[in-house]
Amino acid sequence: MRLLLLAELALGLALGLGAAAAGGGSEPDAVTCGSVVKLLNVRHNVRLHSHDVRYGSGSGQQSVTGVSAVDDSNSYWRIRGKTSTVCGRGTPVKCGQSIRLTHINTGRNLHSHHFTSPLSGNQEVSAFGEDGEGDYLDDWTVVCSGPYWARDSEVRFKHSSTDVFLSVTGEQYGRPIHGQKEVHGMSYSNQNNYWKVMEGIFMKPSELLRMDPYHSEL
Repeated sequence: MRLLLLAELALGLALGLGAAAAGGGSEPDAVTCGSVVKLLNVRHNVRLHSHDVRYGSGSGQQSVTGVSAVDDSNSYWRIRGKTSTVCGRGTPVKCGQSIRLTHINTGRNLHSHHFTSPLSGNQEVSAFGEDGEGDYLDDWTVVCSGPYWARDSEVRFKHSSTDVFLSVTGEQYGRPIHGQKEVHGMSYSNQNNYWKVMEGIFMKPSELLRMDPYHSEL
């Protein structure tokens, strides 16, 4: 299944589907379910990232970090409906909606729980599950203004079960992931919580017909 996701990503980029948000005086495009994107922490200028390296403490689950590299393939995440639901490809994500973010290269979901993060002592954020299936602790609420999550807007992600915000505060790892920054959950909102969509494939309703014969919704 992950091979299909990677093939779709390569196909989409080859077809030019990773276009930037609409410019000019037009209304910004909404971020949609099924899209595969990179997310930039605005304050610290790092992209949400994961890889098959586990935490040496806490839960021992797959680590989630922030990286400054723009072209790292381990920074792609698929936007999906919350646990046990399906959000159809091309469906705009509403402000206040709960979603999952599935890491493309490992098939694990962005996750949080009551473990302490290794560097800052905040709440641990990990990647959890297999082939896109985990549990209710994979759900995050999109906090934004307006009716929909707009591609050019800065948004926050609030963990639906523990109410922490997905954050970066600058703590940096040593080996084996030297230079990567800690991603964690914070109990309050501040400038460390804001994220913006960057590179990716943005699904539109018209693309549903072309893509769906080849794979099923995750």
